[in-house]
Amino acid sequence: MSALFEPYTLRSLTVPNRVWMAPMCQYSAETSGPDTGVPGDWHFAHYASRAAGGTGLVLVEATAVSPEGRISAADLGIWNDRQTEAFRRITRFLTEQGTVPGIQLGHAGRKASTGRPWRGGAPVAPADSSGEGWQPVAPSALAHDTNHTVPTELTTDEILQIVGQFADAARRALAAGFQVAEIHGAHGYLIGQFLSPHSNHRTDAYGGSFENRTRLALEVVDAVRAVWPDELPLFFRISATDWLTENPDDEREGWTADDTVRLARELRAHGVDLLDVSTGGLAPRARIPVGPHYQVPFAARVRAETDLPVATVGLITDPVQAEKILTEGQADAVLLGRELLRDPYFARNAARALGGEVATPKPYGYAI
Repeated sequence: MSALFEPYTLRSLTVPNRVWMAPMCQYSAETSGPDTGVPGDWHFAHYASRAAGGTGLVLVEATAVSPEGRISAADLGIWNDRQTEAFRRITRFLTEQGTVPGIQLGHAGRKASTGRPWRGGAPVAPADSSGEGWQPVAPSALAHDTNHTVPTELTTDEILQIVGQFADAARRALAAGFQVAEIHGAHGYLIGQFLSPHSNHRTDAYGGSFENRTRLALEVVDAVRAVWPDELPLFFRISATDWLTENPDDEREGWTADDTVRLARELRAHGVDLLDVSTGGLAPRARIPVGPHYQVPFAARVRAETDLPVATVGLITDPVQAEKILTEGQADAVLLGRELLRDPYFARNAARALGGEVATPKPYGYAI
Protein backbone atom coordinates (compact mmCIF):
# COMPACT_ATOMS: atom_id res chain seq x y z
CA MET A 1 0.00 0.00 0.00
CA SER A 2 1.39 3.38 -0.97
CA ALA A 3 1.84 5.68 2.03
CA LEU A 4 0.39 8.50 -0.06
CA PHE A 5 -2.89 6.61 -0.32
CA GLU A 6 -3.27 5.42 3.24
CA PRO A 7 -6.27 7.00 5.02
CA TYR A 8 -5.50 9.47 7.78
CA THR A 9 -7.68 10.01 10.85
CA LEU A 10 -7.80 13.13 13.00
CA ARG A 11 -10.30 13.05 15.85
CA SER A 12 -13.28 11.20 14.33
CA LEU A 13 -12.68 12.37 10.74
CA THR A 14 -10.89 10.09 8.28
CA VAL A 15 -9.36 11.61 5.13
CA PRO A 16 -9.16 8.93 2.40
CA ASN A 17 -5.58 9.71 1.34
CA ARG A 18 -2.64 12.06 2.01
CA VAL A 19 -2.88 14.07 -1.23
CA TRP A 20 -4.36 17.36 -0.03
CA MET A 21 -5.05 20.61 -1.83
CA ALA A 22 -3.43 23.70 -0.34
CA PRO A 23 -5.48 26.91 -0.05
CA MET A 24 -4.88 29.10 -3.11
CA CYS A 25 -6.72 32.39 -3.59
CA GLN A 26 -8.65 32.65 -6.85
CA TYR A 27 -9.44 36.39 -6.67
CA SER A 28 -12.65 35.63 -8.55
CA ALA A 29 -15.54 36.62 -6.27
CA GLU A 30 -17.93 39.51 -6.85
CA THR A 31 -16.47 42.74 -5.48
CA SER A 32 -19.65 44.69 -4.69
CA GLY A 33 -23.35 44.33 -4.07
CA PRO A 34 -25.16 41.48 -2.31
CA ASP A 35 -22.87 38.81 -3.83
CA THR A 36 -19.66 40.34 -2.45
CA GLY A 37 -17.37 37.52 -1.36
CA VAL A 38 -19.79 34.81 -2.51
CA PRO A 39 -18.35 31.71 -4.23
CA GLY A 40 -19.64 31.40 -7.79
CA ASP A 41 -19.44 29.06 -10.76
CA TRP A 42 -15.67 29.39 -11.09
CA HIS A 43 -15.14 28.34 -7.47
CA PHE A 44 -17.49 25.37 -7.86
CA ALA A 45 -15.75 24.14 -11.01
CA HIS A 46 -12.30 24.74 -9.52
CA TYR A 47 -12.87 22.74 -6.34
CA ALA A 48 -15.19 20.12 -7.87
CA SER A 49 -12.59 19.13 -10.46
CA ARG A 50 -9.99 18.38 -7.78
CA ALA A 51 -12.51 16.23 -5.91
CA ALA A 52 -13.29 14.32 -9.10
CA GLY A 53 -9.53 13.90 -9.44
CA GLY A 54 -9.29 11.99 -6.17
CA THR A 55 -7.83 14.64 -3.85
CA GLY A 56 -8.37 13.51 -0.26
CA LEU A 57 -8.83 16.92 1.36
CA VAL A 58 -9.57 20.20 -0.38
CA LEU A 59 -8.79 23.31 1.65
CA VAL A 60 -10.74 26.22 0.19
CA GLU A 61 -8.70 29.38 -0.27
CA ALA A 62 -8.17 32.04 2.41
CA THR A 63 -11.70 33.16 3.19
CA ALA A 64 -12.07 36.47 5.00
CA VAL A 65 -13.78 36.69 8.37
CA SER A 66 -14.75 40.32 7.66
CA PRO A 67 -14.88 42.65 4.63
CA GLU A 68 -11.74 44.52 5.70
CA GLY A 69 -9.99 41.17 6.25
CA ARG A 70 -9.92 40.38 2.52
CA ILE A 71 -6.63 40.43 0.66
CA SER A 72 -8.42 41.93 -2.32
CA ALA A 73 -11.96 43.02 -3.07
CA ALA A 74 -12.30 39.84 -5.16
CA ASP A 75 -11.65 37.46 -2.24
CA LEU A 76 -14.14 35.04 -0.78
CA GLY A 77 -15.75 35.83 2.56
CA ILE A 78 -17.76 34.03 5.18
CA TRP A 79 -19.23 36.84 7.23
CA ASN A 80 -22.87 36.60 6.08
CA ASP A 81 -25.63 34.08 5.36
CA ARG A 82 -25.52 34.52 1.58
CA GLN A 83 -21.90 33.41 1.51
CA THR A 84 -22.60 30.51 3.86
CA GLU A 85 -25.43 29.22 1.70
CA ALA A 86 -23.37 29.45 -1.50
CA PHE A 87 -20.59 27.35 0.00
CA ARG A 88 -23.04 24.48 0.60
CA ARG A 89 -23.13 23.69 -3.11
CA ILE A 90 -19.36 23.16 -3.05
CA THR A 91 -19.13 21.17 0.17
CA ARG A 92 -22.03 18.94 -0.84
CA PHE A 93 -20.37 17.97 -4.13
CA LEU A 94 -16.96 17.38 -2.51
CA THR A 95 -18.48 15.16 0.13
CA GLU A 96 -20.40 13.17 -2.49
CA GLN A 97 -17.07 12.40 -4.23
CA GLY A 98 -15.48 11.19 -1.01
CA THR A 99 -13.33 14.31 -0.61
CA VAL A 100 -13.18 16.08 2.75
CA PRO A 101 -14.09 19.78 2.44
CA GLY A 102 -12.00 22.20 4.49
CA ILE A 103 -11.77 25.98 4.64
CA GLN A 104 -9.03 28.40 5.60
CA LEU A 105 -10.23 31.32 7.70
CA GLY A 106 -8.13 34.45 7.47
CA HIS A 107 -7.65 38.17 7.93
CA ALA A 108 -5.14 39.97 5.73
CA GLY A 109 -4.25 42.77 8.15
CA ARG A 110 -1.78 45.20 6.61
CA LYS A 111 -1.62 43.17 3.37
CA ALA A 112 -5.31 43.88 2.66
CA SER A 113 -6.76 46.11 -0.07
CA THR A 114 -4.72 44.96 -3.05
CA GLY A 115 -5.62 44.34 -6.68
CA ARG A 116 -5.95 41.03 -8.48
CA PRO A 117 -2.54 39.49 -9.32
CA TRP A 118 -3.19 39.49 -13.08
CA ARG A 119 -3.80 43.24 -12.84
CA GLY A 120 -0.49 43.73 -11.09
CA GLY A 121 -1.57 43.03 -7.50
CA ALA A 122 -0.64 46.54 -6.40
CA PRO A 123 -2.12 48.05 -3.22
CA VAL A 124 -5.44 49.82 -3.78
CA ALA A 125 -5.70 53.08 -1.83
CA PRO A 126 -8.79 53.66 0.33
CA ALA A 127 -9.82 56.59 -1.86
CA ASP A 128 -9.24 54.77 -5.18
CA SER A 129 -11.91 55.52 -7.78
CA SER A 130 -12.54 51.79 -8.30
CA GLY A 131 -14.18 51.60 -4.88
CA GLU A 132 -12.16 48.43 -4.25
CA GLY A 133 -9.84 49.88 -1.61
CA TRP A 134 -10.11 50.38 2.13
CA GLN A 135 -7.99 51.24 5.14
CA PRO A 136 -5.95 48.22 6.34
CA VAL A 137 -5.38 47.43 10.01
CA ALA A 138 -2.42 45.77 11.71
CA PRO A 139 -0.71 45.21 15.06
CA SER A 140 1.42 48.29 14.43
CA ALA A 141 1.27 51.26 12.06
CA LEU A 142 3.94 49.78 9.79
CA ALA A 143 3.27 49.37 6.07
CA HIS A 144 4.01 46.01 4.48
CA ASP A 145 6.18 47.70 1.85
CA THR A 146 7.00 51.17 0.59
CA ASN A 147 4.04 51.28 -1.81
CA HIS A 148 1.49 49.99 0.70
CA THR A 149 -0.91 52.09 2.76
CA VAL A 150 0.24 52.60 6.34
CA PRO A 151 -2.23 50.53 8.37
CA THR A 152 -4.18 51.67 11.40
CA GLU A 153 -2.89 50.15 14.62
CA LEU A 154 -5.56 48.00 16.20
CA THR A 155 -6.87 48.83 19.66
CA THR A 156 -7.36 46.08 22.22
CA ASP A 157 -11.12 46.22 21.72
CA GLU A 158 -10.68 45.90 17.96
CA ILE A 159 -8.40 42.89 18.45
CA LEU A 160 -11.06 41.19 20.56
CA GLN A 161 -13.64 41.98 17.89
CA ILE A 162 -11.50 40.18 15.31
CA VAL A 163 -11.22 37.17 17.61
CA GLY A 164 -15.01 37.11 17.68
CA GLN A 165 -15.14 37.36 13.88
CA PHE A 166 -13.01 34.21 13.58
CA ALA A 167 -15.41 32.37 15.87
CA ASP A 168 -18.43 33.60 13.90
CA ALA A 169 -16.75 32.52 10.66
CA ALA A 170 -16.12 29.05 12.10
CA ARG A 171 -19.80 28.72 13.01
CA ARG A 172 -20.75 29.65 9.47
CA ALA A 173 -18.17 27.25 8.02
CA LEU A 174 -19.73 24.42 9.99
CA ALA A 175 -23.19 25.40 8.81
CA ALA A 176 -21.85 25.48 5.25
CA GLY A 177 -20.77 21.84 5.49
CA PHE A 178 -17.03 22.10 6.03
CA GLN A 179 -15.39 19.34 8.07
CA VAL A 180 -11.98 20.93 8.59
CA ALA A 181 -11.30 24.51 9.67
CA GLU A 182 -7.84 25.99 9.23
CA ILE A 183 -6.75 29.24 10.88
CA HIS A 184 -4.46 31.25 8.60
CA GLY A 185 -1.44 32.34 10.61
CA ALA A 186 1.03 32.32 7.72
CA HIS A 187 2.37 34.38 4.81
CA GLY A 188 2.48 37.72 6.57
CA TYR A 189 -1.26 38.13 7.11
CA LEU A 190 -2.75 39.46 10.33
CA ILE A 191 -2.01 36.64 12.79
CA GLY A 192 1.49 36.25 11.33
CA GLN A 193 1.97 40.01 11.68
CA PHE A 194 1.32 39.69 15.40
CA LEU A 195 3.71 36.74 15.69
CA SER A 196 6.73 38.41 14.13
CA PRO A 197 8.79 41.12 15.84
CA HIS A 198 9.46 42.47 12.36
CA SER A 199 5.85 43.67 12.04
CA ASN A 200 4.72 43.80 15.68
CA HIS A 201 6.17 46.74 17.59
CA ARG A 202 3.44 46.90 20.24
CA THR A 203 4.24 47.50 23.89
CA ASP A 204 1.00 46.20 25.37
CA ALA A 205 -0.23 42.65 26.09
CA TYR A 206 -0.07 41.80 22.36
CA GLY A 207 3.53 42.80 21.69
CA GLY A 208 7.09 42.41 22.90
CA SER A 209 7.61 38.97 24.42
CA PHE A 210 6.96 35.66 22.70
CA GLU A 211 3.99 35.10 25.00
CA ASN A 212 2.49 38.46 24.05
CA ARG A 213 3.10 38.15 20.31
CA THR A 214 1.46 34.71 20.25
CA ARG A 215 -1.51 35.85 22.35
CA LEU A 216 -3.77 36.64 19.38
CA ALA A 217 -3.03 33.32 17.69
CA LEU A 218 -3.98 31.38 20.81
CA GLU A 219 -7.05 33.51 21.48
CA VAL A 220 -8.28 32.86 17.95
CA VAL A 221 -7.62 29.12 18.34
CA ASP A 222 -9.52 29.06 21.64
CA ALA A 223 -12.45 30.99 20.17
CA VAL A 224 -12.68 28.75 17.10
CA ARG A 225 -12.18 25.54 19.06
CA ALA A 226 -15.02 26.59 21.39
CA VAL A 227 -17.51 26.60 18.50
CA TRP A 228 -15.94 23.90 16.30
CA PRO A 229 -17.21 20.36 17.13
CA ASP A 230 -14.97 18.17 19.27
CA GLU A 231 -15.17 15.40 16.70
CA LEU A 232 -13.79 17.57 13.85
CA PRO A 233 -10.15 18.65 13.42
CA LEU A 234 -8.75 22.16 13.55
CA PHE A 235 -5.64 23.09 11.54
CA PHE A 236 -3.32 26.08 11.89
CA ARG A 237 -1.20 27.32 9.00
CA ILE A 238 2.08 28.93 9.88
CA SER A 239 5.10 30.41 8.17
CA ALA A 240 7.82 28.55 10.02
CA THR A 241 10.26 31.36 9.31
CA ASP A 242 10.25 34.88 7.88
CA TRP A 243 13.59 34.00 6.21
CA LEU A 244 15.30 36.90 7.99
CA THR A 245 17.44 35.36 10.74
CA GLU A 246 18.54 32.57 8.36
CA ASN A 247 20.44 35.22 6.39
CA PRO A 248 23.41 36.53 8.42
CA ASP A 249 23.62 39.71 6.34
CA ASP A 250 19.97 40.61 7.02
CA GLU A 251 19.75 42.60 10.25
CA ARG A 252 15.96 42.51 10.41
CA GLU A 253 14.52 40.53 13.31
CA GLY A 254 11.84 38.01 12.49
CA TRP A 255 9.93 34.86 13.38
CA THR A 256 12.15 31.75 13.48
CA ALA A 257 11.96 27.98 13.22
CA ASP A 258 12.68 27.80 16.97
CA ASP A 259 9.64 30.01 17.57
CA THR A 260 7.53 27.72 15.41
CA VAL A 261 8.45 24.61 17.39
CA ARG A 262 7.68 26.45 20.63
CA LEU A 263 4.32 27.68 19.35
CA ALA A 264 3.44 24.24 17.96
CA ARG A 265 3.48 22.83 21.48
CA GLU A 266 1.15 25.61 22.62
CA LEU A 267 -1.19 25.11 19.69
CA ARG A 268 -1.44 21.40 20.48
CA ALA A 269 -2.36 22.19 24.07
CA HIS A 270 -5.07 24.57 22.85
CA GLY A 271 -6.75 22.00 20.61
CA VAL A 272 -5.05 22.31 17.22
CA ASP A 273 -4.81 18.91 15.51
CA LEU A 274 -2.38 19.58 12.67
CA LEU A 275 0.14 22.25 11.72
CA ASP A 276 0.17 23.22 8.04
CA VAL A 277 3.79 24.33 7.65
CA SER A 278 4.78 26.90 5.04
CA THR A 279 7.30 29.77 5.17
CA GLY A 280 7.78 33.42 4.22
CA GLY A 281 5.40 36.11 3.07
CA LEU A 282 5.90 38.65 5.83
CA ALA A 283 9.07 40.54 4.91
CA PRO A 284 9.49 41.95 1.39
CA ARG A 285 12.73 41.05 -0.35
CA ALA A 286 13.63 38.31 2.12
CA ARG A 287 16.05 35.90 0.47
CA ILE A 288 14.31 32.54 0.10
CA PRO A 289 16.23 29.51 -1.28
CA VAL A 290 13.35 28.18 -3.37
CA GLY A 291 13.69 24.64 -4.71
CA PRO A 292 11.93 21.27 -4.66
CA HIS A 293 10.47 20.54 -1.19
CA TYR A 294 12.45 23.48 0.25
CA GLN A 295 9.95 23.91 3.09
CA VAL A 296 9.77 20.23 4.06
CA PRO A 297 12.61 20.37 6.65
CA PHE A 298 10.63 22.88 8.72
CA ALA A 299 7.66 20.55 8.88
CA ALA A 300 9.94 17.60 9.62
CA ARG A 301 11.46 19.44 12.56
CA VAL A 302 8.07 20.22 14.10
CA ARG A 303 7.04 16.59 13.67
CA ALA A 304 10.28 15.35 15.25
CA GLU A 305 10.30 17.74 18.21
CA THR A 306 6.60 17.90 19.11
CA ASP A 307 3.61 15.55 19.15
CA LEU A 308 1.69 17.72 16.68
CA PRO A 309 0.99 16.15 13.25
CA VAL A 310 2.12 18.22 10.27
CA ALA A 311 1.38 18.70 6.59
CA THR A 312 4.05 20.10 4.31
CA VAL A 313 4.17 22.19 1.13
CA GLY A 314 6.74 23.60 -1.24
CA LEU A 315 7.25 22.63 -4.88
CA ILE A 316 6.06 19.06 -4.40
CA THR A 317 5.36 18.04 -7.98
CA ASP A 318 6.04 14.31 -8.32
CA PRO A 319 4.27 11.27 -6.79
CA VAL A 320 7.56 9.57 -5.89
CA GLN A 321 8.78 12.77 -4.22
CA ALA A 322 5.54 13.01 -2.21
CA GLU A 323 5.70 9.34 -1.25
CA LYS A 324 9.28 9.70 0.00
CA ILE A 325 8.34 12.63 2.24
CA LEU A 326 5.81 10.41 3.98
CA THR A 327 7.83 7.19 4.15
CA GLU A 328 10.79 9.08 5.62
CA GLY A 329 8.57 10.49 8.36
CA GLN A 330 8.98 14.12 7.38
CA ALA A 331 5.23 14.82 7.34
CA ASP A 332 1.86 13.18 7.80
CA ALA A 333 0.39 14.56 4.57
CA VAL A 334 1.43 16.65 1.58
CA LEU A 335 -0.37 19.79 0.45
CA LEU A 336 -0.10 20.50 -3.25
CA GLY A 337 -0.59 23.96 -4.69
CA ARG A 338 0.52 24.83 -8.19
CA GLU A 339 0.84 21.19 -9.21
CA LEU A 340 -2.88 20.73 -8.59
CA LEU A 341 -3.56 23.82 -10.68
CA ARG A 342 -1.64 22.17 -13.48
CA ASP A 343 -3.16 18.73 -12.97
CA PRO A 344 -6.52 18.45 -11.16
CA TYR A 345 -6.17 14.65 -11.46
CA PHE A 346 -2.79 14.43 -9.74
CA ALA A 347 -4.11 12.05 -7.07
CA ARG A 348 -5.66 9.70 -9.63
CA ASN A 349 -2.49 9.68 -11.74
CA ALA A 350 -0.28 9.24 -8.67
CA ALA A 351 -2.37 6.29 -7.50
CA ARG A 352 -1.84 4.62 -10.84
CA ALA A 353 1.91 5.23 -10.62
CA LEU A 354 2.30 4.08 -7.01
CA GLY A 355 -0.21 1.25 -6.89
CA GLY A 356 -2.65 3.15 -4.69
CA GLU A 357 -6.39 3.59 -4.95
CA VAL A 358 -8.74 6.56 -5.05
CA ALA A 359 -12.50 6.68 -5.34
CA THR A 360 -13.64 6.90 -8.95
CA PRO A 361 -16.79 8.79 -9.92
CA LYS A 362 -19.19 6.33 -11.59
CA PRO A 363 -19.27 8.24 -14.91
CA TYR A 364 -15.46 7.81 -15.05
CA GLY A 365 -15.58 4.07 -14.47
CA TYR A 366 -14.58 3.31 -18.06
CA ALA A 367 -11.22 4.93 -17.42
CA ILE A 368 -10.13 2.74 -14.50
